[in-house]
Amino acid sequence: MKFSMIFEAQLSHPTPERERQCILDCVEQAVFAEEKGFDRIWAVEHHALKWYAHMSAPEVFLSYVAAKTSKIRIGHGVVCMPFGYNHPVRVAERAAMLDVLSGGRLDLGAGRGATLQEQSLFGVDPDTTNEQVEEALRMIASAWVNEEFEWHGTFDIEPHPILPRPVQNPHPPLFMASTKQQSLEMAAHYGVGPLVLGFSGVDEVARLHTIYENALAARDGSKLVSTEINDHFGVLCPTIVLDDPEEALRVGARGQRFFAESISHWTKIGPPPAQDTLDDDNIAAIAVDKEQVIARLHEANIPFNPAAVSNYNINHAYGNEQAAIEYVEHLEAVGATEILCLIQMGTVPQEVCMETIQRWGDTIIPHFRAKDAAKEKALALTGS
Repeated sequence: MKFSMIFEAQLSHPTPERERQCILDCVEQAVFAEEKGFDRIWAVEHHALKWYAHMSAPEVFLSYVAAKTSKIRIGHGVVCMPFGYNHPVRVAERAAMLDVLSGGRLDLGAGRGATLQEQSLFGVDPDTTNEQVEEALRMIASAWVNEEFEWHGTFDIEPHPILPRPVQNPHPPLFMASTKQQSLEMAAHYGVGPLVLGFSGVDEVARLHTIYENALAARDGSKLVSTEINDHFGVLCPTIVLDDPEEALRVGARGQRFFAESISHWTKIGPPPAQDTLDDDNIAAIAVDKEQVIARLHEANIPFNPAAVSNYNINHAYGNEQAAIEYVEHLEAVGATEILCLIQMGTVPQEVCMETIQRWGDTIIPHFRAKDAAKEKALALTGS
């Protein structure tokens, strides 16, 4: 089991000053994550999504973190791969440079950048994003393993050297945002590690893992994007861990409510996030928010899909250390091989983020490290 943290750089009431502090706070958390034994950090790429994510240049953020750390892996993910956002060769160049500077610690994830807000900024056609993500992955893998890169597809590129070369051989591991059935099946057939980033919870993760396993069983190799296959199954885990379980749930629910309202706004099914308050009614308010979103979906004649309101599920790793351990054990049981801790939500104070990281590092991660060591010892004794 691997443990990571994922950063959106969210903040309520954004001002230039608060935005700068939020980004620096994320750096502080990422550096502390290495000290506390996390395996990886991930930084997303989003554009023009006020409140929801101010992480528009993750390659710069990750380079800064890499310079301040020495062991933790650097997850560049997910990169918006449709060509209006990023030319695939530029992704290959930037990512390889980061792999060099980090000493071979890079992981690269792909995504569609699927909100209309982002697509309209860069002139991206939503009907072509899946095809462009696939082609970008193939181009990047090819650019990294061939001395001279040549491509004849959407782009017509005669042989060129693509520099620098990554440190990892044959290239850094590839991942893909995969929260729906179609994207999970694509990840399986492409041979890239799925990152399940929704808030749906254990039961939905179990369902999605079954879909993924079925797709793996049907994989014939014809759609692999590289010879380097990555079947790592990463799962989002919203978490706040404090001595007081009720306070942890309140802070986590409040942060998640802000998160949910923000993404609902940018997917055109909700208003902007409510004013950030310290009221204790956040848990009850989430149920009201969910019903309001469902009502708006019905009013717009959009078929009700449980995934559309999954952001309002608050049954996650909010509580004390034991509650978090039990939740992770449930995720492990349904197939998770990496836990992506979402701690930095828009209303969660920096001191709570840092305390949660510390508690994961002091108690929760060591619990699973000990379990893994015991399994390895038992296998060694049986000769399996």
